Amino acid sequence: MGTIKTIKLGNQGLIVPNIGLGCMGMTQIAGADIYGKADEKEAIATIHRSLELGGNFLDTADLYGPLHNERLIAKAIKGNRNGYSIATKFGFEIDDNEQLTWKFNGKKDYVKKAVERSLKNLGTDYIDLYYLHRLDPATPIEETVAAMAELVKEGKVGYIGLSEVSSDTIRRAHQIHPLTAVQTEYSLFERSVEELLILDTLDQLEIGFVAYSPLGRGFISGAIKSPDDFAADDFRRSLPRFQGEQFEKNIQLVNEIRKMAEEKQITASQLALSWIVAKNILPIPGTKRVKYVEENIAAAQITLTADEMHRLEKIIPLGTETGMRYDEANMASVDQ
Repeated sequence: MGTIKTIKLGNQGLIVPNIGLGCMGMTQIAGADIYGKADEKEAIATIHRSLELGGNFLDTADLYGPLHNERLIAKAIKGNRNGYSIATKFGFEIDDNEQLTWKFNGKKDYVKKAVERSLKNLGTDYIDLYYLHRLDPATPIEETVAAMAELVKEGKVGYIGLSEVSSDTIRRAHQIHPLTAVQTEYSLFERSVEELLILDTLDQLEIGFVAYSPLGRGFISGAIKSPDDFAADDFRRSLPRFQGEQFEKNIQLVNEIRKMAEEKQITASQLALSWIVAKNILPIPGTKRVKYVEENIAAAQITLTADEMHRLEKIIPLGTETGMRYDEANMASVDQ
């Protein structure tokens, strides 16, 4: 296996491997297993194996747990903090009892409070990339970003980013302090950032794009054959993409992707990830298992020809209906 390639994320100086590791599934959120049960030892082994293969970019958030995910990462990176690039996020308000209030908070005093808490939980004195997780509709983005810029000046944060935001919000934020990255859901199944011209905005401003759920929340892996494959408390049961007729239509699309992957003698997941990497976008597939981190990192070395890219995009053309990304309540928190 070749050495992992590195890419510049944005134009502020952050260099990362061309595939990251999403850590969300390694712990619960508000008492629920998001993608089924996680095992702490296996999760830490996954982080260590990723590093051995050159995958040193970890993505977490204070929301995950809340707070437990950052503490898990602290255990995994102990004694080798500088070997890793760590991205974490804030903005879903967490109170002093470590409970989610389910409000958004981008106010200046909360930014300061959230970063100190994340530094402590991660067992570090700096965060490589710090994101606002969701826009706080009650606080101008300028105020939030000005507070984040202070953290850069203080050396607590290296670079800043936003998650799930519109072109207008990106432009306003970038004028206050240069953004290094914007993170949004993106996969063969979810390309609204292209349709809304957000990717064009990021290209113009030279801001990096980070794709979460690059495997369509596990759909593209082909492991899910029916809605009954989910545990009772798996949150994907509530997502329109995994329900009724839409589920059946999506399975047909996955089967087509699988056929193409088999011809190339790779997995459907690897095909979907290599498609993202070819677009100079950083995917952060989430896994809590060593075998999948190995498979995912191998995907970052696969090259697709222009013909293969075209063929893949013909299977799921831009604008294909694959089901809403979230239920209505959660879609309301996405700034579009």
